[in-house]
Amino acid sequence: MDFKLTKEQEMVTLAARRFAKEVCEPIAEEIDREHRFPRETFNLLSKYGFVGAGFPKEYGGTGNDKIAQLIVVKEIAKVCAATSSILSIHQGSINCLLKFGNKEQKDKYLRKLICEGMVGAFALTEDNAGSDASNIQTTAVEDGDSYIINGTKRFITGAGQAGVYIVLAYTEPEKKTRGITAFLVDSDTEGFSVGKIEDKMGICASHTGELVFENVRIPKENILGKYNKGFKIALTSIDDARVLTVGAQSLGIAEGALELAADYAKSRIQFGAPVSKQQGLQWYLAEMATKLEAATWMTYHAAQMLQEGNRISKECAMVKLFTSETARFVVERALQIHGGYGYMKDYAIERMYRDVKITELYEGTNEIQKLVIARAVLN
Repeated sequence: MDFKLTKEQEMVTLAARRFAKEVCEPIAEEIDREHRFPRETFNLLSKYGFVGAGFPKEYGGTGNDKIAQLIVVKEIAKVCAATSSILSIHQGSINCLLKFGNKEQKDKYLRKLICEGMVGAFALTEDNAGSDASNIQTTAVEDGDSYIINGTKRFITGAGQAGVYIVLAYTEPEKKTRGITAFLVDSDTEGFSVGKIEDKMGICASHTGELVFENVRIPKENILGKYNKGFKIALTSIDDARVLTVGAQSLGIAEGALELAADYAKSRIQFGAPVSKQQGLQWYLAEMATKLEAATWMTYHAAQMLQEGNRISKECAMVKLFTSETARFVVERALQIHGGYGYMKDYAIERMYRDVKITELYEGTNEIQKLVIARAVLN
């Protein structure tokens, strides 16, 4: 099976790589240090069509191509994991609207999200509902032609930046996962507020925070998908994200780290010669490159299967598990090759070391991925 890129995808690669080097990389250290959301960069991503990579032209996208979407996230992650996280999770909300939104919802939001700079966010996680997503406490109670939402969401990417949130709430708690509904909530809705913004270890420019819903009245037409089918929406969205967010981001971080390690090894002189002459470091680089190659093929294959409309929960979990572990391995080895310099904030590999850990945690911990994979194998 050949995964050769089309000419259009090659053009996307070159354009995204240039944008990453010229726009994202120069400010990556600064926005990390200041924990600053890169609003101007996000606006440029929208303006130049990178947000729209992989989405229909009728809504301002460049065409329906998951590989192109993956490429853009990967290239940006090579130089700034935080910006890639902002972009990919935002694109996840667009994917969700495309799959489950009705015509009125698509017409209202998609063009704003794809090419007008509005940020979208997905709000599922709560204090006691991480891996156990069915344990959410947020409720939506019917009141005439509306629903009243109450509850608190936690660790939401885009908190305080998004213009619209996809919010999962119980409409019939006694039905457990079959009683969850998804709602579209605009950021200026009365009763909605943003709580604590987390002070994270990595991807610091990507804001993660708390959402508070106090008697938030949402019209029934803001139900996304079907009533009580919100959990299906969540599972489908998470599958996509395990490839197009975590998979793409992990590949990008690993590629960037490998390039930094190789360049440093060739330029660092010890004992009268570049350290790249040392067999031990050559073995490190060989292991890093081999694992990255395997992860790349796995991710592109899964993205193509998603493009074809396949439901591939097992394969998505495999991609998330393997690419995140590979990225951590590559970054750890890259830092080791840098020696003491790699521990210093003057070097990008230090930031990558902090950033890469999130890939093993969000969109389902790697332990959860193993459960998903094992259940599929046993069935």
